[in-house]
Amino acid sequence: MNYQGKTALITGASAGIGEAFARAYAAKGADLVLVARREDRLRALSEALRDAHGVGVRVIAADLSDPAAPQAIFDALAADGMRIDILVNNAGFGLPGFYHENDWPAHRAFLELMVNSYAQMTRAFLPGMRQRNWGRIIQVSSVAGLTPGSAGHTLYGPAKAFLVSFAQSIAAECDGTGIRSSALCPGFTYSEFHDVNETRALVSQLPKYMFMEAAPVVEGAIEAAERGRVVFVPGAWNKFIVWLAKALPRSWAAAMMKGQSRQFRRHNDEKSSIRAD
Repeated sequence: MNYQGKTALITGASAGIGEAFARAYAAKGADLVLVARREDRLRALSEALRDAHGVGVRVIAADLSDPAAPQAIFDALAADGMRIDILVNNAGFGLPGFYHENDWPAHRAFLELMVNSYAQMTRAFLPGMRQRNWGRIIQVSSVAGLTPGSAGHTLYGPAKAFLVSFAQSIAAECDGTGIRSSALCPGFTYSEFHDVNETRALVSQLPKYMFMEAAPVVEGAIEAAERGRVVFVPGAWNKFIVWLAKALPRSWAAAMMKGQSRQFRRHNDEKSSIRAD
């Protein structure tokens, strides 16, 4: 997989899976457009990738929970005559706690980022890919989008489920073209995600075998996209969880998820009580 002459746009590129995508595509020769809120992190990464791989890197500081951001990104690149061959929609965050514990503006910002921005970025850059008969679009979803919903992080699973179906629909529409659409559905991945949404202590209780490093997750996703795999779940444990959720009757799978959520939350409450003492 050599992407010399191609340009990859990656959102949420300042850390975690997004940064891993930037490093992977740069190593394969692609020029980059890196988008995230933290401009200082993006610039440090861009310098490192230029030095290591000699690729062109453009940095755009933007908050994709702003409804105007996707169009502004497209307009800025179009004004400079830049084409996007590879789009990785990855930006995201989580809202811990129960649905009623966060106010509506927080939920609205979540949906704007996790659903609307993915759809709008795809709509903005897909026509150019169709004109050139070549493109790669990766929506970073989650195992949560393939399993029953859980208590807490209420909109996370539904948003990720949308991305799976969305990727499948785009793949169907682009069948027979040089465009490949896929959804990456990782499980727990080492990143800053859990620090940002203040759940690091909670997920630290999980066994180590449930976690993956970002680099192999990304390498698998890139290869899956090239092979035309529309839904890619990395890691044996994650594949087992998704298989189990599909194999069990839906009511059983939902009950199992409910029980696990309750047990997980109880352990966290007990741990919190110990810390408070």
